[in-house]
Amino acid sequence: MFTRKWPRHLLCLSLSLPLGSALACGPDFPMRLLDNRGQTLAELPEGNFNFEISRLGRLIPGLKNIAPATADQDYSYSEAEDQPSPRDLAELVGLSVEQQALVKQLRSVADAHQVEVEGSALPPELVLYLAGAVAFNAGDYALATEYFHKVLTLPADQRPLRSTWAAYSLGRALFAMSSQADAAPGLLAESRLAFEKARQLSIEGFSDPLELGVASLGEEARVVRTAGDWNRAIELYATQNLHGSPVGYSSLKQLMAELAAMPEAALAQLLQGKSVQQLVTASLISRLGWSFGEQPANELKLIKLLHDSTRGTLDNADRLAAVNYQQGDYASAKAFLEHAGDGGLAWWLRAKLALRDGDKVAATAAYAKAAQAFPQNESWGERRTADFDYESLQPKCRVEGESAILALQRGDYLQAFDQLYRSQDIYWFDAATVAERVLTVDELKHYVDTKVPVPAPFSQQDLEAYAARLRVEGGDHIDSTAPTVSGKLRNLLGRRLLREGRYDEAPAYFDTPKLYIQAKWYGELRQDAESKWWPSKRAFAYFHAAELSRHYGMELLGYEMSPDFATFNGNYSLQSNELKVGPLLAQEEFNRQQASAAQPDQRYHYRYLANELASRAADNLPHTSQAFAAVLCAATGWNSDQELKQIFYKRYVNEGPYVDWALSFGERCPYPDFQKADQRYVTQAISPVRNALRPYKKWLEIGGVAAFTAAALLLINRHKRRKQA
Repeated sequence: MFTRKWPRHLLCLSLSLPLGSALACGPDFPMRLLDNRGQTLAELPEGNFNFEISRLGRLIPGLKNIAPATADQDYSYSEAEDQPSPRDLAELVGLSVEQQALVKQLRSVADAHQVEVEGSALPPELVLYLAGAVAFNAGDYALATEYFHKVLTLPADQRPLRSTWAAYSLGRALFAMSSQADAAPGLLAESRLAFEKARQLSIEGFSDPLELGVASLGEEARVVRTAGDWNRAIELYATQNLHGSPVGYSSLKQLMAELAAMPEAALAQLLQGKSVQQLVTASLISRLGWSFGEQPANELKLIKLLHDSTRGTLDNADRLAAVNYQQGDYASAKAFLEHAGDGGLAWWLRAKLALRDGDKVAATAAYAKAAQAFPQNESWGERRTADFDYESLQPKCRVEGESAILALQRGDYLQAFDQLYRSQDIYWFDAATVAERVLTVDELKHYVDTKVPVPAPFSQQDLEAYAARLRVEGGDHIDSTAPTVSGKLRNLLGRRLLREGRYDEAPAYFDTPKLYIQAKWYGELRQDAESKWWPSKRAFAYFHAAELSRHYGMELLGYEMSPDFATFNGNYSLQSNELKVGPLLAQEEFNRQQASAAQPDQRYHYRYLANELASRAADNLPHTSQAFAAVLCAATGWNSDQELKQIFYKRYVNEGPYVDWALSFGERCPYPDFQKADQRYVTQAISPVRNALRPYKKWLEIGGVAAFTAAALLLINRHKRRKQA
């Protein structure tokens, strides 16, 4: 599988071109199956070379795998200049201090016989092995084999430390002797037996700290490859790879390079062997050697010769069908599938060929069988698309994702969502798109309520503590724990419920106390804004709801995908293909997506909502009040768009009162004084009457005195009449 990373500057450049899906240089973006549905269904992703070659080997019972920490160890006799080699360190294990010092000293001796004399104080297996190692390093392979044989002929209880070492080294010495001009016949066969002996000794429990049992697989493969047995060499390297050695993987890549460079006649002869066929097929499926979409020069030759050599064969038929499908030879792919059995890859290819024939019913059935056949944990590693998006390819998830495209087309929206959601993070972008744009909010809520784990509820004590923490630390406190996929889905539902005005239901779906508290407050404010009788109460609610929308809109109201991309915290956006009704997008789905689009369908759409709520707050305030000016000031500062800033500022200029902070309008805004605004309702209401009567002020004053005098005389007369009575 092609996994090479582009340099960062090239990646940035590529993302600026119209070919890519990202709008800005940023992190790597995952592939979206729904972005180009036709291409998703038509393509067969490249396989993974490591996975494919793992099918060629067989684990050896009892042989321990390479430990991850020692996978890169060097088993050669060469010593590092600045630090002890792993061999040097392993050679001292189990020895006394005196023995360790003597072993180090003998390693520097040039003559094997001298080692035997000077090391007489050591146990026989140690001194004999050291003598053989010294002879090996001196190039005296015949003498080395004698000493290694002597180690192996000791009684088993006298050679617990160096048995595996001696057998492995014996195999290397014999192989080295086989390349000499006067080599005796049969040395390669003896070398193979020595390496087999090393593995058996390791399995039997003799000391093997350098994991020479696994290393012997690669050494034996080199021996049989030299003898001309490519098939056995491939099997041995594949087994070495299965046991965790990177040498097996790199060696098979090297063999593949040698095969590709061979003349056609020689290659055709080797392709008669099953293992060679399988290795070449694994390479072709994985597109090993491909670089930035360029087909290797020798690949067409490999495909042609492989095709000729596998006519009529039933072995590896599903892989051979895959190679032909990738090359566009659909007739050959279909022919191989007749013998391919019921594996996941075979049914996946049958689904794709059925789609090419226009049979969506057969394709749906084949996809279902493919999803059932692929193991849940089968992984082909990470791949790159033509747009340089990445895909963590798990065939079962990919097959279900492709099947979801057909489910969407026929209107089975919940099934489509379920198939995408089961991939967890792999196709979360597609699942999120269906969740917030295709499903109705009730369909999504029912799915979440019945199938998504419910987290433990927040205790009242936790909520009160968190609310106090927010007051102390400020509203920008963010939880450090990234949500799980189920948490992301619940948050998505909570945001959608808030957007659709279902304020009482929404808070329970947010996964942190912070979001729960803010969602609950936002819902209460929106309800107060519509239900409060007194205007300043409505203005208070509208203003604070606007503040939450502006500053926390991404967390509370943002779309997971377009246009807000809450999945990236709004830091990046992705370009999507324009929705068009067609063979894979039905009219009903199109209508659903249009109906659920953001209003307005602009990035950070909740900021526009904040503007609208701020305007409603201003509508409910006396234009002569400080609160009216302060609300418009805050709204002006919320906007980076100059045109939007001007809308609020012009409203203030045309309708608002003079304030001494007007020169910094939109930059330093005081808190709106809603309480004082109440006093302005009375003065603002009678102001037009006072202005109308102002020209008649003098006559009104005279009339008022006369009316007062008349009223006083009337009262006096009434009082006198009562006394006379």
